[in-house]
Amino acid sequence: MSIEFLNPLVVTSLSPLAGVLFLIALPSSWEFACRRAALWSSCLTLTTSLLLWIQFDPATSFFQFSETFVWFPFFNLHYTIGVDGISLFFVLLTTLLTVICILISWSSVQANLKEYLVCFLVLEFLLIQVFCVLDLFLFYIYFESVLIPMFLIVGTWGSRQRKVRAAYQFFLYTLIGSLLMLIALLVIYFQTGTTDLQVLWHSKFAEVKQVFLFASFFASFAVKIPMVPFHIWLPEAHAEAPTGGSVILAGILLKMGGYGFLRFSLPMFPTASVFFTPLIFTLSVVAIVYASLTTLRQVDLKKIIAYSSVSHMGFVTIGIFSLNTHGLEGSIMLMLSHGLISSALFLCVGVLYDRYETRIIKYYGGLAQVMPVFSVLFLFFSFANMSFPGTSSFVGEILVLLGTFQVNTALASISALGIILGAAYSIWLFNRVSFGSLKLDYFSSFQDISRREFWILAPLFTLILWMGLHPSSFLDEIHFSSANLMLLVSYTKIM
Repeated sequence: MSIEFLNPLVVTSLSPLAGVLFLIALPSSWEFACRRAALWSSCLTLTTSLLLWIQFDPATSFFQFSETFVWFPFFNLHYTIGVDGISLFFVLLTTLLTVICILISWSSVQANLKEYLVCFLVLEFLLIQVFCVLDLFLFYIYFESVLIPMFLIVGTWGSRQRKVRAAYQFFLYTLIGSLLMLIALLVIYFQTGTTDLQVLWHSKFAEVKQVFLFASFFASFAVKIPMVPFHIWLPEAHAEAPTGGSVILAGILLKMGGYGFLRFSLPMFPTASVFFTPLIFTLSVVAIVYASLTTLRQVDLKKIIAYSSVSHMGFVTIGIFSLNTHGLEGSIMLMLSHGLISSALFLCVGVLYDRYETRIIKYYGGLAQVMPVFSVLFLFFSFANMSFPGTSSFVGEILVLLGTFQVNTALASISALGIILGAAYSIWLFNRVSFGSLKLDYFSSFQDISRREFWILAPLFTLILWMGLHPSSFLDEIHFSSANLMLLVSYTKIM
């Protein structure tokens, strides 16, 4: 079947590559032209992804904007793309955050600028493919290929001396975890003769084999989320990455693990999913409590946000494996919300680092007196991070807790501690940065956020409020796909 190039999903997929080719043709010395080319390419991709949302039919649970062409017919491999209510918003989040990453790096990245922008556009292309490709083999290729540009971003444009070590730690942790997934992929292919996701959803695997396959996929996805105790690489990678790298890492890369559980583990291995649920619940509760307490002890602004991300992802995995509609939809909303809130907080830290070149919290204090606009935005994002009512995170966590209460009341009660601890570290962080006396021994001049920085943060502010005050705008698109996922799990379990 030939590809329809007017399909907005095809245009969205190919736009970053067009930007890469154009950037490669530009001389490295034309820095302003390189910035403009990357920005226009990413804006085009964002615009076409918005067309996906506009034309998306929320009343169907099937994949939309689907295109297929034969890739290797001898091996029964076909290149198929499509989006449903689950993947649609992850594509939108990817295209939005790429624009923001390019804008926030407008003046802070000077060395090897062209290569930096190429890495981001390649990363955008790979991430879009991760969320829209409907073939297990191709998903694995893109899932792993994401490591390469992210490795370069952290290792080359990181901010401190340990950046190369952090890049290798990130690369090796995630790569080793995914090798087991490759073995499981080969087992699935030799049994079924295909890697087509829509065929595999209706294939039956023996219970013992399901346990092995689920464990193999779990090893890869748990590292990506990351779940405790597979989270060691995350704080170090965030601490060393440039601001744009931290935004894309927290906003998108951490969601690939949760998306993998939703797209592959639950519908393909439902019996094993039920079998491993107690273990996953235990690890998730430990992550919520342990990461929250660890966050309170951190002195690096980026590590505070990184450990809080581990805590929030614990809620996500609990929601996914509650195996009910409330939990599933709550986990999706929480992943989207976290992508916005954590990105905004890392951008706020980037604003401070660009001015004062330190992320150690003891050097800050009293910024509300000299940076009032920044402090108001930082206050809003801090409240959103602690799931304050009216913000996007509140909707996700309430749905997750509702779904969890249906499964295990004690588990939901312990998980609710995460909201209390989240309020503790969020308020304490804001208080130490914004209130108190100015640390004039360290800084003698202060500058509030610029117009460019304000307009970078404004869309995130708006979206967090929109999701919190009118969540049905998003849940209406998600509902039929999550209901279809529950039907697939139930159907496969009784086969």
